[in-house]
Amino acid sequence: MRKHAVTLIAALALGSVALFGTTTSQGKSSDTYKQLNLFGDVFEKIRAQYVREVTDEELIEAAINGMLSSLDPHSSYLNAKSFEGMQVQTKGEYGGLGMEVTLDKGVVRVVSPIDDTPASRAGIQAGDYITKLDGEQVMGLTLTEAVDLMKGEVGTDITVTVIRKGEKAPLEITLTRDTIVIKSVRHRLEGEVGYIRISSFTQKTEGGLIEALNEIKEELGDNLKGVVLDLRNNPGGLLNQSIAVSSAFMERGEVVSTRTRNDEHVQRYPARRGDLIDGKPLIVLVNGGSASASEIVAGALQDHRRAVVVGTKTFGKGSVQTVFPLGPDGAMRLTTAYYFTPSGNSIQGDGITPDVLVEQIRFEKAITLDSRRRAESDLRGSLANPNASTDDDAVEEDEEKATEPAAAEKPAKPDEAKSDKKAEATKLTTAKDDYQLNYAINLLHGMAIARNVH
Repeated sequence: MRKHAVTLIAALALGSVALFGTTTSQGKSSDTYKQLNLFGDVFEKIRAQYVREVTDEELIEAAINGMLSSLDPHSSYLNAKSFEGMQVQTKGEYGGLGMEVTLDKGVVRVVSPIDDTPASRAGIQAGDYITKLDGEQVMGLTLTEAVDLMKGEVGTDITVTVIRKGEKAPLEITLTRDTIVIKSVRHRLEGEVGYIRISSFTQKTEGGLIEALNEIKEELGDNLKGVVLDLRNNPGGLLNQSIAVSSAFMERGEVVSTRTRNDEHVQRYPARRGDLIDGKPLIVLVNGGSASASEIVAGALQDHRRAVVVGTKTFGKGSVQTVFPLGPDGAMRLTTAYYFTPSGNSIQGDGITPDVLVEQIRFEKAITLDSRRRAESDLRGSLANPNASTDDDAVEEDEEKATEPAAAEKPAKPDEAKSDKKAEATKLTTAKDDYQLNYAINLLHGMAIARNVH
């Protein structure tokens, strides 16, 4: 049976080589046959002599993973479970309980229940410790495993065992799973300034942004001085959503363009909505955790001089990942193009340099928090910036294509785009103790005054 599996793999691979025989030389075909034979030899040797028995599925998946991950940090194989998780992330909703959790002392600690969800309605509180899920001990599980147990089909029940400060005995709470909408857009007023925080680019982002802008304009009316758009630690997400967000502040012009290998295909994405704040001052906050789709927005608004970009240099992920479904076996995420800002600059490895460089500090201790953080160029196997390899500045540059779940990939992979320091600006709640936001608001007030004078 296993012999047949290997033969089938080789036959399929060799068949694919034969299909391209008309475009490759005989020598190249011969070399490819040799390499495939080498693969078959290694495959058989592992199955026969490895220290433990491994299945054909494990070996083939590992081989595919190795082939893709060796290309660059963002190409990868997604098995069926990972692919489903990626789709949930980009869709922006899932069946679950509705609480932000972390792993603490081996058990799940509730960071915060989300409003109007099963968790909040059942009285789950921040600081609660969840020790059992349907009677199964949480101790020993990873956070991902615990979260997977809490997620499930809408309408199904789960009983959680909770230890709460002030309670003498554990609480048994039964919750019914519901559709949980991941809120990627939050907003509030900072005086006469609208503050909008986008944490990732999901299918819900455009609607959330429009809703936020409408509420801000309704509350402030003509008193609105401008908007601060906070993209700090936003690892990216869907390309079409980054275009929609950029379009919400632009009357016209190109948002981004993409270019495949050998400049074979250039695609341009224009603004399509019109400026929803009628040209009022706009500031975009970024830092080293702003990646991919966040950099598209910052780059477009900066190049068109529509916004002042404030903060620190962004992550520098300027490559496009296209997701190719592979039937019931998952999907392949493959880097297929580079994206470029409207002025023709590639962000790959370089990132967006703010118009105003402002490090994050803590007021009370005056400690700089935005020290050198990991960037795209630090990743093993990261792609070179395409602009650095050509002298033709007149080439029509391009940008991200198809859907780039960068982060939904895991948006540019959050772990790659985040700082090791947890005291980030986006964790701070008000301008009073968020130095970068405080600076942005003061700058925006100055811009509003200058605009009225003219």
